[in-house]
Amino acid sequence: MTLAVDIGHRLGRFRLDVKFEAEGGLIALFGRSGAGKTSVVNIIAGLVRANRARIEIGGTLLVDTAAGVFVPSHRRRVGYVFQEGRLFPHLTVRQNLLYGRWFAGRRDGAGRGDDFERVVDLLGMGHLIDRRPGRLSGGEKQRVAIGRALLADPRLLLMDEPLASLDEDRKAEILPYIERLRDASKVPIVYVSHAIAEVARLATTVVLIAGGKVVAAGPTALLMQRLDIQALTGGADAGAVIEARVERHDDAAGLTELSSRAGRWRLNRIDAALGARIQLQVRARDVILARQLPSHISALNVLPGVVAGVGARDTPVVEVRVDCNGEALIARLTRYSADQLGLAPGVPVFAIVKGVSFDRPGLDAPIRVRPDASDA
Repeated sequence: MTLAVDIGHRLGRFRLDVKFEAEGGLIALFGRSGAGKTSVVNIIAGLVRANRARIEIGGTLLVDTAAGVFVPSHRRRVGYVFQEGRLFPHLTVRQNLLYGRWFAGRRDGAGRGDDFERVVDLLGMGHLIDRRPGRLSGGEKQRVAIGRALLADPRLLLMDEPLASLDEDRKAEILPYIERLRDASKVPIVYVSHAIAEVARLATTVVLIAGGKVVAAGPTALLMQRLDIQALTGGADAGAVIEARVERHDDAAGLTELSSRAGRWRLNRIDAALGARIQLQVRARDVILARQLPSHISALNVLPGVVAGVGARDTPVVEVRVDCNGEALIARLTRYSADQLGLAPGVPVFAIVKGVSFDRPGLDAPIRVRPDASDA
């Protein structure tokens, strides 16, 4: 289902000029705080009337100021999950969820919301069903808020920094459920974030917004390879996303071997079936470059490649993009090292990544097992 957005709006001195088109999945509106992301979702939801806008979802026109079309927010079939769950404190989880179904029936004349049990199972809420919000953790409250939005039968789900109010443990708790929602639900999701770890793990498409304008948009893996946007994405967490497949488990050594276009990867054993598809997030800070094939080193992953791009050399730190047989890795190193190695487009190098680089727990866990494919 295609989402097409074209917005022009002035908020005081701030000018919002955003245009993008994306095909389903999880579309991340990404950028620094104050970039205009929340204003975009509020206009999509119909909570703000833009000076100029044309928004269409799956062939249905929500607003077209030029044609005088403005569908009111309660008729748009757009679910909205805020930073806080905003649950009814006097109702149980079941009653909060059923409110979404009731709202869908009130709007459309019939209860057309998603199947109640399916949503409860999707978001792992069976054991919470009789509790009231005061007895829920922050992550549990957000899962209920998402479920309530789904039961309102939305054609589009908006999520405005839903993890922002949670601590790291609660973020780690809810992330797998958002991944399941993205993979199992047919409802497109627009997800607002300024955290690159969330975007790298969750998004299928990224729309990068800076100063009220779209500066880049496209598939997550491709966008993260670009060196010209690192300053806008928070350079400390920049990196690449690699698609790989589980080839074997070495139980004696406690390792798992993966294959990818870039080459073979070895890391501490993961719980995944043979043939399962894996996404690896490889941070730029974890990649070392060498001009010659190293030997007698502890790092388990040595991938041959060619320098495909070198970032600006006007700061002490430089980002280098390495093409490893069609897969891109990003390395961050000092400008001094880049000069000493003579790094320039076309120079052959070896990219070195330690196996323990993939052991990070929590929000920025760099390994995701895709649930949609396995050869086993």
